[in-house]
Amino acid sequence: MNEIVIENVLGYEVSSALFGEHLKTIGDWIANNDRARYFVCANPHSLVEADSDAAFAQAIHEADLTVPDGAGIILASKILGGHIRERVTGTDVFIGLNTTLEREGGASCFFLGSTEATLEKIVQRMRIDFPHVRVAGTYSPPFKTEFDDNDNNQMIEAINAVKPDVLWVGMTAPKQEKWMAEHWQTLKPAVLFGVGAAFDFHAGHVQQSPVFLQRMGLEWLFRLAMEPKRLWRRYLKHNPRFVGLMIQQLFGLRRFHQDD
Repeated sequence: MNEIVIENVLGYEVSSALFGEHLKTIGDWIANNDRARYFVCANPHSLVEADSDAAFAQAIHEADLTVPDGAGIILASKILGGHIRERVTGTDVFIGLNTTLEREGGASCFFLGSTEATLEKIVQRMRIDFPHVRVAGTYSPPFKTEFDDNDNNQMIEAINAVKPDVLWVGMTAPKQEKWMAEHWQTLKPAVLFGVGAAFDFHAGHVQQSPVFLQRMGLEWLFRLAMEPKRLWRRYLKHNPRFVGLMIQQLFGLRRFHQDD
C-alpha cells in the first residue's frame, strides 16, 4: 500500500502527497477490494463550515483520505510550515481515476446524486470518454435537506445490488460527506468519492475555469464571476474566516487537534 504523508491543517489530516501518489493509493484500495473506503476533498469553504458543524467535522476526520482541494489549503500549509504543494480537486480525481481505469481495462462505477437529466448526460459522456469503464448504475435521490430511512435504504440497495468498484457521490458538501460517513460501512466493497461539482462539469452544465487561472490559484474568482448569487457567501465570507482560523493555528491562539 502506498504510504501517504499527512499534515495538520486546522486540525484535519490533509495529505501532502502528489496527485499521482493519490491515484496509486486509490488504485490499491480498488485492487484490494476488502472494504469500503471514502475520500474527501478539503477546501477553505468546507473547513470553515465544519468548524461550526460537528457532524461534518467528524465526517472529514473519519475519511480514509483527505486531499487539498483549493489554493487556500496550499497557502495555509506553506504558512504553517507544511509541505502541501499540489491542489487535488474532485474533478482531477474523477478524470484521473477514470483515465487510469480505462487504460487498465476498466472497472465498474455508480453515480449517486444530482438529477436524472444530469445523470443521463454523464452516462453518455462516460461511453465516449471512458468506454471501458462500466457504469453499473445511477440513482437520483429526492431533493431534500435530509434523507429519511426509506430514502437511504433505497440508495444503499441500489448500490449494493450491482457492487460497483467506485461510487461517485455528487450531493455537494457537506451533505455528501455526511452521507458517506454514515453509510460507508453498509455498502459492498467500493471506494466512495464526494466530488460535488464534478457531476455538473462532466455533464457540461458548468464551465470550468481556464487552466492558467487554476495554476494561479484563482479558480475561485472565475467561479464567483460565473455564479455570484450562489457563491458570494462561500468566497467573500468564508475565505476571511479561513484566514482567521489559520492565524489562530499559526500563533497557537487555539489548539487544533487532528483527532478532535
